[in-house]
Amino acid sequence: MEFLKRFDASMLGYGFIDDAFLPKGKDEYYLRFQQNPRQDYRQLNEQEIDQLKRNNNTSDNWDKVLVSDPFNASLIQNCRFYGLIRIGKLEPQCLEFHDLRLTVGIYNSMIISSDLGDNVAIQNVGYLAHYIIGNEAMLFNIEEMETSYRAKFGNGMVKDGEDPEHRVWIEICNENGGRKVVPFNGMLTSDAWLWSKYRDDKKLMTRLLDVTENQFTLDRGYYGTIGYQSVIKNTKSIKDVSVGEATYIKGANKLKNLTINSSFESHTQIGEGVELVNGIVGFGCKIFYGVKAVRFLLGNNSSLKYGARLINSFLGENSTISCCEVLHSLIYPSHEQHHNNSFLIAGTILGQSNIAAGATLGSNHTSRANDGEMLAGRGFWAGLSSSIKHNSRFATFILLAKADYNHSIDIPLPFSLVSNNDKLDRLEIMPAYWWRYNMYALERNTWKFKHRDARKVIGQQFEYSYLAPDSVGEILKGVRLLEIWTGKSIYSGKATDAEFAKLGYDYLSSKTLTELILLESGIEDSKREVAIRKPQEGWQAYREMIIYFAFQSLIEYQAANDKGIDLFSKLENNCVNDEWINMGGQLIPNRYLAQLKSDIIDGKLNSWSEIHGEYQKMHENYLFEKTCFAMHSLEMIMHTKVSLGLITSLIPQVLKIAEYVKDQTAKTRLKDYQSTSRKMMYENEKEMHTVLGNPNDNEFLRISEKKLEDFQTALKKLLALKPETV
Repeated sequence: MEFLKRFDASMLGYGFIDDAFLPKGKDEYYLRFQQNPRQDYRQLNEQEIDQLKRNNNTSDNWDKVLVSDPFNASLIQNCRFYGLIRIGKLEPQCLEFHDLRLTVGIYNSMIISSDLGDNVAIQNVGYLAHYIIGNEAMLFNIEEMETSYRAKFGNGMVKDGEDPEHRVWIEICNENGGRKVVPFNGMLTSDAWLWSKYRDDKKLMTRLLDVTENQFTLDRGYYGTIGYQSVIKNTKSIKDVSVGEATYIKGANKLKNLTINSSFESHTQIGEGVELVNGIVGFGCKIFYGVKAVRFLLGNNSSLKYGARLINSFLGENSTISCCEVLHSLIYPSHEQHHNNSFLIAGTILGQSNIAAGATLGSNHTSRANDGEMLAGRGFWAGLSSSIKHNSRFATFILLAKADYNHSIDIPLPFSLVSNNDKLDRLEIMPAYWWRYNMYALERNTWKFKHRDARKVIGQQFEYSYLAPDSVGEILKGVRLLEIWTGKSIYSGKATDAEFAKLGYDYLSSKTLTELILLESGIEDSKREVAIRKPQEGWQAYREMIIYFAFQSLIEYQAANDKGIDLFSKLENNCVNDEWINMGGQLIPNRYLAQLKSDIIDGKLNSWSEIHGEYQKMHENYLFEKTCFAMHSLEMIMHTKVSLGLITSLIPQVLKIAEYVKDQTAKTRLKDYQSTSRKMMYENEKEMHTVLGNPNDNEFLRISEKKLEDFQTALKKLLALKPETV
């Protein structure tokens, strides 16, 4: 069998689609003409052909070279044309982008069966085949740029006559492919989660594949596209890539089987040494400096930098991975992962997360089989050089201290500091650590995530507040766990969990408890003891957080309903105990999810656009549902029905909590200026403030003070409600 194929030279530029895959009555250009229906082309006249020849241009058939007016033949030099070539307007102009200035025209290039838009600047393109180039695009120093008749542009489709084995899947969440999904342009992290999570629901899995396949076309022969005013320079190989408008690509090594979304409001950039294969790139993304990504999806407004490796993974919106390796993972929005020695594999990370240097979260060499999975709630923060073992699960806002965690762990207490005490050989958990000792980070991150959400193309709304139904639902569970564990620690007899919880509640309400020792708790997959440090302070902090969340929700709900509000009469019948789901960064009640799955299975939702429409409908009810849940949460810790009287009685307490939030925000920030180790590098305070900035000028601290003022004003408005209106 020969390595190369031979065919007659006259066929170069023709026969793009095999006859076997051409619909009856169609030619090889029918899809190209659909993609570019422009009809103002004409044939060259003899004078133009003569001038083109004198400019050292050749064509296998000049009748196949079509142009639009105005046309200036002097702007095409040293080019070879094969097949049907359609050229838009060419006028004596110059295009400039970032100091790259090119004259309009086509120079020193080989063009095969392509459409070139108005006033393009194409220079030194060694091989350009089967592309539709948008108006005023700039192509400079490109070795190879082609589209095959089987091109899928990163979508996991199977073309007419293709073996299904050739379908591209993205094997997220698990190394063994058991949670793999079919990628498609426009896929959201919520779509990927829905598809990867419920693998036991065969009807749902079948329908999701059908819905996905229905939005693809089986036809072969689509051309690659380069959008309006896109710029590509000094790039080696581009194959089967669809590029949106206002895209900037410079110095890339290899781009293959991709859709690169971009717009003038949210343009995408791809830089030096990048290699991308089998993927979808969202709007407004930045990919620079030696990045390698294979079988991937990149959400809008996200970045890959400095040698990052992203393989079989989905990185959600507003995220950054720099220098790190990520494999088989589904990562929700607002994720940060930096430093060259970080590593993450087979994880589902629910967003607003940070992986510090040296963190080794998963490995593919710890057993003879594929590793398991890791699930980390919103706000997960892995400390320096920490390592964990699969399977492990973490509640929202867990801070994992530097350690080697040699056993699987399941942390149910949110906002906790988790550490490994080597001296005492035990796992230690400090509940509500963030609220008590790092308020600045909590408050600033909420502000930061909103501030950095620069998406112009918004497929889904996200919750950024650290106090939200997902975290508060876990706080409620944490309160009950602390009560049950306390009850068991003070009473050795037999009792139900409810009875233990009552004993624990009474004890935590009146006495001091500095530590709880748990045996066989299920928190760690070992026989070691687990210590809950300062459980009483954590229990009290959890209760404060719920009260603060409840009043925040009431105030937000009132602000959105200016007309006197039927606050309690409308809410009191909706204070249901419903589990909340973090679906791709959007929080929804579990009953909404159940209805969504049912509608997909029953055929009421038949496209991803319709499913995305349901996400939007859910978001429209979010404020009401959140406030209902806030009232339920308040009832759970106060053990009484929510009423105007209860709300009024809690005003003094919630004011103290709001002041505590403001004061702790400032206090935890000032730690950076007060400790001896912080001061040691500076001769005096003035030098320190010059380097670090004056804490009195901190923008966020001023925002924090304004937030307290607004909260106090809103509370007064809440108190002004007349009983008959509520």
